[in-house]
Amino acid sequence: MNTAKLLVLAGDYVEDYEIMVPFQALRMVGHTVDVVCPDKKAGQFVRTSIHDFEGDQTYTEKPGHNFVLSATFADVRAEDYDGLIIPGGRSPEYLRLNQRVLEIVRHFADENKPIAAICHAAQLLAAADVIQSRKMSAYPASAPEVEMAGGKYIEVAMTDAVVDGNLVSGPAWPALATWMAKFLTVIDTYLEAKAQPVGGSKSSSLGSAAVGMTNLG
Repeated sequence: MNTAKLLVLAGDYVEDYEIMVPFQALRMVGHTVDVVCPDKKAGQFVRTSIHDFEGDQTYTEKPGHNFVLSATFADVRAEDYDGLIIPGGRSPEYLRLNQRVLEIVRHFADENKPIAAICHAAQLLAAADVIQSRKMSAYPASAPEVEMAGGKYIEVAMTDAVVDGNLVSGPAWPALATWMAKFLTVIDTYLEAKAQPVGGSKSSSLGSAAVGMTNLG
């Protein structure tokens, strides 16, 4: 199989499952995954939080594991990567204040590279102004930010994921299996198009990919 080099944008109190599951799953199938955080280096860690759904009006929040970063943020060249993953949790709300983070996100959107966003990651995409007219899922409390940024919030079950061209999104960690499965398909399509010779057919490009939703629940 073709393999991709993927970037994960993380920060302190990123959601525990939403960073660890993609990191392990994508590496398991052979992709290279670099996880970075602004102002931190490879070998340092970010703290994570566990968001759970226990019958309250919103999620509960508990301390998670420390996640060791695999790359240095200052060394990141977005053009070296094939795709971007943005986990949720607390981190997107402050990562969106970092102009370099916003530039990285815009690179992937402008180049039509695969982007996987889950839960509160919508806050970062909205701040980067890259979801105009795009269909996406997010944690329901982030729906107003999706719509204010010109996107179309799609309400789905917590186990579902939404695909709109290069963008794969999900509402929260219960959707991880669906979200990752759909993202792997988008990555494969991107890598196949990338491998085509110059002047070859572009019929499988992500820009013309059909919009769809999947439900594995």
